[in-house]
Amino acid sequence: MRGTGDLPGAVLFACNHNSVRSPMAEAIFKHLAGSRIYVDSAGVRAGEPDPFAAAVMDEIGIDLSRHVPKSLAALNDGSFDLIVSLSPEAHHKALQSAQGFAVDVEYWPTPDPSLAEGSREQILDAYRSLRDRLFRKIKQRFPLMAAADV
Repeated sequence: MRGTGDLPGAVLFACNHNSVRSPMAEAIFKHLAGSRIYVDSAGVRAGEPDPFAAAVMDEIGIDLSRHVPKSLAALNDGSFDLIVSLSPEAHHKALQSAQGFAVDVEYWPTPDPSLAEGSREQILDAYRSLRDRLFRKIKQRFPLMAAADV
């Protein structure tokens, strides 16, 4: 399933727990693409919702509060054109899952802000840094969506 122009028709973002990185990327992508492209996210394992991720996304008007983490194994739809893995473990799993299918897999190494230490503000800054990094990377990788902005 291919989308319009150079955009894929379906994108999956994957990380370790589907609590921070992949749901943030999914939400940013949806914000930029609207309903033009199917996008989802999953983790190697399903974690717990992360309140810091929801807080920093809320700062830019994107609601992450209803996100329910899920695992790659729980996905019902395997017809993605592109899987973007955001952690080494997710990349390994994505490559395994893609074997035998017509799907591209890209690795975007991203830091895990849940490992940040310090004050609440320092931790939030780590999450903001990830959010802004994902926003820039998505707009760079999918230039037809670059006109949309926060």
